[in-house]
Amino acid sequence: MGRVENKTALVTGGAQGLGAAIAVLLAAEGARVLLTDINADGAASQAAALNTTLPGSAVSLSHDVSNEADWVAVVAELDNRYGGLDILVNNAGIGAIGNVEEISLDAWRHVHAVDLDSVFLGCKHAIPLMAASGGGSIINISSISGIIAGHNMAAYNSAKAAVRHLSKSIALHCARAGNGIRCNSVHPAFTDTPILDGLVGPGADRAAALSKLSRQIPLGRLGRPEDVAYAVLYLASDESAFVTGTELVIDGGISAM
Repeated sequence: MGRVENKTALVTGGAQGLGAAIAVLLAAEGARVLLTDINADGAASQAAALNTTLPGSAVSLSHDVSNEADWVAVVAELDNRYGGLDILVNNAGIGAIGNVEEISLDAWRHVHAVDLDSVFLGCKHAIPLMAASGGGSIINISSISGIIAGHNMAAYNSAKAAVRHLSKSIALHCARAGNGIRCNSVHPAFTDTPILDGLVGPGADRAAALSKLSRQIPLGRLGRPEDVAYAVLYLASDESAFVTGTELVIDGGISAM
């Protein structure tokens, strides 16, 4: 038996990076996975690859996580296809560079819409289905940047810190409601995924830039997508049945400095 055998999971931002790695591991451990992404072709490709090795384990949907109507449609599809939901991974997100003076209001709002509003909408609309399924686990992907600030990451710091605290509010709400739902946040440090391309900048030497980032981490390397995926797997499984309202930091020791 896998660690999430016979559970149904929704992973947003599943076309690449952390979302793809999380979907692969959940499926390998027995879950049925719905991958969603605004990049519908990428999500479909990831689902097809999963089904090649684990037939029937994955499906995909186009999904703008900042759009409430899309969330209503995705939750309806989960209900129609699987009759419930056990695991929600709010992973979709974007990065942004800019200090408080540089960043435009439009860019500020866009980062918060994708990185924060999406978590609110996902939890708001998925909780009733998850509760009707007998409970489950919500895992919100925040960032070490939601705990440690940077001078040039005003919007990203704000949105990811809000995800951390929103997760605690949701956990307490679900505990009080007695609906069997747990909610936690995950806080990776620099992880080698496409989101780092925004930090590197156009025309820069990516390898050199990532090497510079890795030197900031006590363990001396960037995170790997599977480092985060295994943390999500733990929180998604019944092994973490007494864990709610907390944050799991996966940062190679950077927050200990």
